[in-house]
Amino acid sequence: MPSHTFTVNGRSVTVDAPDDLPLLWVLRDMLGVRGPKYGCGVDVCKACTSHLDGADIRPCVVPVSACAGRTVTTIEGLADGDELHPVQEAWLEQDVAQCGFCQPGQIMAAVALLKRTGSPTDEDIDAIANICRCGTYFRIREAIRSAARKM
Repeated sequence: MPSHTFTVNGRSVTVDAPDDLPLLWVLRDMLGVRGPKYGCGVDVCKACTSHLDGADIRPCVVPVSACAGRTVTTIEGLADGDELHPVQEAWLEQDVAQCGFCQPGQIMAAVALLKRTGSPTDEDIDAIANICRCGTYFRIREAIRSAARKM
């Protein structure tokens, strides 16, 4: 079985896994990283959104072989110790979460958006396209705007 070495949330890891095994299964089942959620497995719901070298990805469709020598960040690696990321703070201030299932992916998508543009338009925010079954889209939009002001 091939070995794959990469960094997850600041920690170097090596896993023995088939090249085509989705990163989501490596994160959740092999490394115990539970933030990225399995929703659809085909890059539709985006509940598993994480970052690969700072860009947002869906680990349900990214093979572990694509991560060799690269850096994966999940919601668990977003805060700096006890200091939350500004997007996480904004999520709490705006009381975004209801059931919370999609929130790690929503937050990671918002962070990636704010890295691309510091002043996102409504169209930029709508382009995130992560699905929230609770319908907290208005509060998500407000949290992204609030985080953008802080950053």
